[in-house]
Amino acid sequence: MIQPEEKQANIPKTGSTKMLAFTIVCVGQFFSLLGTAMTGFALAIWAWEVTGQATALALVGFFSFAPIVLVGPVAGALVDRWNRKLTMMLSDLAAGASTVAVLLLYVTGNLQIWHLFVTNMAAAAFQAFHFPAYSAAVTTMVPKQHYGRASGMLSLAQNVSGVFAPMTAALLLGIIGISGVMTVDLVTLLVAVSILLFVRIPQPSVTEAGRKGRGSIWKESVYGFRYISERRSLLGLLLVFFCFNLITNFSFTLVTPMILARTGNSAVTLGSVMSASGIGGVIGSLAMSVWGGPKRKIQGVLFSLIVVGVATTFLGFGNSIFTWVPAGFSLMFLVPILNGSSQAIWQAKVAPDVQGRVFSARLLIAQVGAPISMLLAGPLADRVFEPAMVSNGSLATVFGPFIGTEAGSGMAVMFVITGVLAALTGLAGYSIHAIRNAEDILPDHDALTTTAKKTPT
Repeated sequence: MIQPEEKQANIPKTGSTKMLAFTIVCVGQFFSLLGTAMTGFALAIWAWEVTGQATALALVGFFSFAPIVLVGPVAGALVDRWNRKLTMMLSDLAAGASTVAVLLLYVTGNLQIWHLFVTNMAAAAFQAFHFPAYSAAVTTMVPKQHYGRASGMLSLAQNVSGVFAPMTAALLLGIIGISGVMTVDLVTLLVAVSILLFVRIPQPSVTEAGRKGRGSIWKESVYGFRYISERRSLLGLLLVFFCFNLITNFSFTLVTPMILARTGNSAVTLGSVMSASGIGGVIGSLAMSVWGGPKRKIQGVLFSLIVVGVATTFLGFGNSIFTWVPAGFSLMFLVPILNGSSQAIWQAKVAPDVQGRVFSARLLIAQVGAPISMLLAGPLADRVFEPAMVSNGSLATVFGPFIGTEAGSGMAVMFVITGVLAALTGLAGYSIHAIRNAEDILPDHDALTTTAKKTPT
């Protein structure tokens, strides 16, 4: 029988036991992510076949992401008040209800592209609770020295699903169709929630930062922003991520339409590139899981930003599977190291009982530009870059000899430009003292707690 979290708080846990519990949670997340990725792949193919426009796919991505950023601050404040395990379970179930709605619309022959906008927006609003709850839960489940490994393990679950989802979805589409793929998604969701039900996730102890942040829901919602603004190194690191995400999402949003356009709607090529990217992510995640990242995590962040930018540029220059596969592999190999290093810094520096609020504010600042670029990427591709790359177009004379002028070449130019700018963002981070030396400037949260305990009252 599962005991209440309060009664379990005093049960001693060794590091190995904690890592085992976290590993079980990661297994559940793998099943859920696999099903979600399969549904996303199948519906992306459906949306492209129905509309034939990059704008439509970009809008699907926009509505899948924007609510996570916008709802985040309130979600983070509530996560710090609520039981984190229960929050994760309910947010997953609520997001699954959106899949049920799409499935019913599809099997009745009523599914339209705008339905995906609405259902993805609803699912994303509930997923806004999942990120801060999960991130904060990791801090209470895993010893500090294993934060990097824990992030690598979650990335492993994400990327293994990324490898198998396109191949599995492409296979199942020909056997059980889109409705069957969505049904499999719902089954994997139930598996993930069931696993969470039987795993203990401790609630954090109250710290001085947590006491200072208490108040109305409005005060607690803005607390994360105030916390970050008072720490220049965290704010600077976030601004680097803001610029990087704003820039790269102009191209990352267009991966599917670019490859489909340049290959004559080849689902096999798209699936192969996605799978190769997933394999790169798996190997990078495995490396992060075993290695834990560089001793100075900021090096893992800034160096990876530069290399990801270079790999993005090569995605644009490519025009076949022989270029896209190694570029996608290299890019995704670095992403787990990039995100894992960043996550380890934040988990070490921010007190666990305020991480819901701080991590939600962090997500909003880092990602607020991403919905903008997602929203603009499609129209820019369809109305500006694609027409400019036809024969005798304004950009064709510059990029045509390297990229070509066939369909999809305008989107490829966007990859080249954004890749260069992304690499420059990483270099800019190295040039700023508060960012480059963030780990030295900011004390760890457990060091502050220890000091507070030793201080006479």
